[in-house]
Amino acid sequence: MADGRWKDAGHLIRMALLFLLGISAFLAARALFVPAGFGRYGHYRAGALDDNRAQPLRYAGRQACGDCHGDVLEARKGSRHERIGCEACHGPLGRHAEDPESAKPVLPDKNGICLHCHLREPARPATFPQVDPAEHAGKDPCGDCHSAHHPEIS
Repeated sequence: MADGRWKDAGHLIRMALLFLLGISAFLAARALFVPAGFGRYGHYRAGALDDNRAQPLRYAGRQACGDCHGDVLEARKGSRHERIGCEACHGPLGRHAEDPESAKPVLPDKNGICLHCHLREPARPATFPQVDPAEHAGKDPCGDCHSAHHPEIS
């Protein structure tokens, strides 16, 4: 009777060994591929914050733009766009501020940059200027009637 009860024990032992081998392979792969610190503060790598802090700044800031482009800052005075940072439309300009000749900024697309903020969206406050481009100007670019730095129509 004892022989009949354990006649398939070899199959069970092989199955248990396969499970142990699979678990060991998983733990070894996890140790190799999951970075240290992952999961310590949630579902991300805690060291990523320090890595990001070590990256050089890419934004110059409004003051750096104003050092060379004071005329543009002056033109924006009294405008609805006066408080918006230059890099919100022109992108990061840190390299340009360091060496203006080696890194020329790209001018924003006059047909689309305004719509990033002003396209009619139900989630935006009703007091925020929003447009439906087809109703507002047809196919004409915003720059035909508005200046980007002082957009009010005079």
